[in-house]
Amino acid sequence: MAALVLGITVATATLTVALEVGDRMAREFRSLGANLLVTPESDTLPLEIGGVDYRPVDEGAYLQEADLGKLKTIFWRHNILGFTPFLDVPAYVSATGGATTLIGTWYDHEVAVPDGTTFKTGVSVTHPWWKIQGRWFSDAANECVVGASLAAKYPGAIAIGKTIYVAQTEKSSDIRPLVVTGIVSTGDAEDNAILVPLSVAQGISNHPGQFRQLFVSALTKPADAFAERDPKSLTPTEYDRWFCSPYISSISYQIKQVIPGVDVRAIRRVAETEGRILSRVSTLLWIVTLAALIAAGLAVAATSAAAVLERRVEIGVMKAIGATNTSVTALFLTEHLTLALIGGAIGFFLGAGLARFLGASVFGTPASPRFILLPVVLGLAILVALIGGLIPLRRAARFDPAPILRGE
Repeated sequence: MAALVLGITVATATLTVALEVGDRMAREFRSLGANLLVTPESDTLPLEIGGVDYRPVDEGAYLQEADLGKLKTIFWRHNILGFTPFLDVPAYVSATGGATTLIGTWYDHEVAVPDGTTFKTGVSVTHPWWKIQGRWFSDAANECVVGASLAAKYPGAIAIGKTIYVAQTEKSSDIRPLVVTGIVSTGDAEDNAILVPLSVAQGISNHPGQFRQLFVSALTKPADAFAERDPKSLTPTEYDRWFCSPYISSISYQIKQVIPGVDVRAIRRVAETEGRILSRVSTLLWIVTLAALIAAGLAVAATSAAAVLERRVEIGVMKAIGATNTSVTALFLTEHLTLALIGGAIGFFLGAGLARFLGASVFGTPASPRFILLPVVLGLAILVALIGGLIPLRRAARFDPAPILRGE
């Protein structure tokens, strides 16, 4: 029983962590940012040289802001943690004395969902690594944040608290004053641009209610060969299994269903890294679980063999007065099953405590007990006890009582 308690404790802890590690690590990975990019399907292909996109920012088709609430109606709607639209606009900025890129987006915006609820999202969810000095703009105010590189070029004209003026062109009569509320550092093109509320960029570019790109942050499971199959080639049963699995491909497919005319691409550098790490961690946990069960089985086999040898006289007496091989085996099996149930139950609760400790140490929050594992753990304990005691029990059933009773 002690051997089973130890083995089942480790197995319960690793199984509990394995069940939670996917969601926990996926949520941790969301700090890397969005993992899906949505663009108009009819858009032109980007011209990238050395990682720089040379396509004009006002080229191509547009998507409708009113459709974004539909993202929270797909089958895996709860796995959509956030989404942020972007609209790049070339504009004249008085502080720079020339054309500068305005990037319209949301910071913390409330989106109406068709079911009557609302959902808050923005760069605070999809781009959490962006560093801000000062504060972010309010989505409904005439405010902006300026990229760190651009602010460094014009230290006198662009600073937190100052007002800058932007217009579509230098001669445009529609001039908008924007209060600089912060300086943002992203390590990307935003460092040389001015980030404004999406409504401001839409007004300046004369594209009300529209945007160009959408970044989506979604919880997904690691992709496998089945995830990469074309849904058109799947049988109805295979399609249901693929559709009901949170693969990045199936979530992309569902986004296309609710927002027609879009192209959804995985941001591979994020998605592939997540998949590799999640797969390796899960594999490691399953190996540890298997090793713990094998060790428990070997310990059970050794103690069972010792018990059979110690009780060979009792076995000889039982068989001498008429006990059959079946009845002798049944006696030992009953003892093994009783010890397995007791050891499995104790191991489950000790393992749940160990899982809480591991969860708090690794993820910062304790892992919740999974009582759905209790019957599984008890079944494993019984299986280990039976397999471990199989050879000793077969040996006990074949004992010849005569030599034993003569002391040979």
